[in-house]
Amino acid sequence: MSKGLKTTLIIIGVLVVFLIGGCSYYSNTYNKMITLDESVSGAWAQVQNVYQRRYDLIPNLVETVKGYAAHESQVYADIAEARSKAGGVIQLSARDLEDPAVLEQFQAAQASLSGALQRLLAVTENYPELKADQNFLALQDQLEGTENRITVERGRFNEAVTAYNTYIRSFPNNIIANMSGFRVKEKFAADVAAQSAPVVSFD
Repeated sequence: MSKGLKTTLIIIGVLVVFLIGGCSYYSNTYNKMITLDESVSGAWAQVQNVYQRRYDLIPNLVETVKGYAAHESQVYADIAEARSKAGGVIQLSARDLEDPAVLEQFQAAQASLSGALQRLLAVTENYPELKADQNFLALQDQLEGTENRITVERGRFNEAVTAYNTYIRSFPNNIIANMSGFRVKEKFAADVAAQSAPVVSFD
């Protein structure tokens, strides 16, 4: 075998090794991005589930309160409006979260609903009979549990987004991410005042 042919074969061999290695790295990195993206989608689905549960509890809660405080019409109008707005943005896909304005709108609607719930529950302080109603107490417990789950699931969602964003923004992963259409996703912003659970304790 001539020296020139031997050199050519070595170069080809090195190129093949680099090509196989590059394809393997691309494949592994792409698959990891898919896994992390699915984790974000799963975490987001859980966030939607708990917000949906809260959304579904509100009509029964309102009807129970109305039984004792029928004349609080402004409070009921406020919560109906806030619930309507929240319902309009609750069904978002994880892909929608690549747009900061979308998650901001979602948060604003949920914060408005939280505020309306707080005003509704504040009204109950004036009705001792309502606070002793078994149906209301059961709804109160469900709402409190749901609000706690919202906090937990939001935290898990933010953790999943952080892991995903960190991975796709790291070099050289960011090159593959840009080529493959993976985009940074938004997290829930910390907003203690707006996102705190409604006060549901009547001690």
